[in-house]
Amino acid sequence: MENSLSISPNDVIHYLKISCQTPSVIEAIASEKIVAETAEKLGIKLEEAEIQQEGDQFRAKQKLVKAKETLAWLQQHHLSVDDFEELICKKLLSQKLANHLFNNKVESFFFQHQLDYLAAVTYEIILDDKDVALEVFYALQEGETTFQDIAREYISNPDIRRTGGYKGIRRRTDFRPEIASAVFAAKPPQAIKPITTKKGVYLIWVEEIIQPELDEELRQRIIADLFNNWLKQKVAEMQIIIQLDSNINTKYSA
Repeated sequence: MENSLSISPNDVIHYLKISCQTPSVIEAIASEKIVAETAEKLGIKLEEAEIQQEGDQFRAKQKLVKAKETLAWLQQHHLSVDDFEELICKKLLSQKLANHLFNNKVESFFFQHQLDYLAAVTYEIILDDKDVALEVFYALQEGETTFQDIAREYISNPDIRRTGGYKGIRRRTDFRPEIASAVFAAKPPQAIKPITTKKGVYLIWVEEIIQPELDEELRQRIIADLFNNWLKQKVAEMQIIIQLDSNINTKYSA
């Protein structure tokens, strides 16, 4: 039995097709082209110092501290050094274009959508029976039990049970609509009345409501969201012709 296996570019393309990944790949390629063309029209260019800094940050994020670790990572992803620089440049160009297009629109967008950026710290237990959920809820209201005790009794997953059903900090848009309205009407710390959904009956302890603040992290998140929506719209407006086989041209609509 041979220890080597040959994979051709056609094999890769065929796999993308039959694994139904072609649309997402085409959309990504179209997005890159739109970014490059728009940046060129606007005169946006990259400086060597910016590229170096972005490359350093990328390596740090990937924990590529030593040169041999970087080379091993490149080999793993079938990239040359030039490919790596292209990857960094494309990432940086997208960031610069996003900031150019939307940096001055962040404040107005934030104030118009401020409620969407409300966040809450919650604990959740999902029960199968509404009557049981109401029973433990009223027991909790009367001080006959604690949310932690209920979690220990009704949460089957050991990891979730150990944290008492802790769900962390989540924005309003991260909650189901029927749950969000109840959570953000609460006066924490408070348990809210059980909510029935298709997934089950939610018993939720609201520990804290966090008012939104337009810090740098949220600013960059808003810019990224606005940019991604803009890019998707641009791709959707395009008629893309692709050639998957040597003699076949295919029209693609995003």
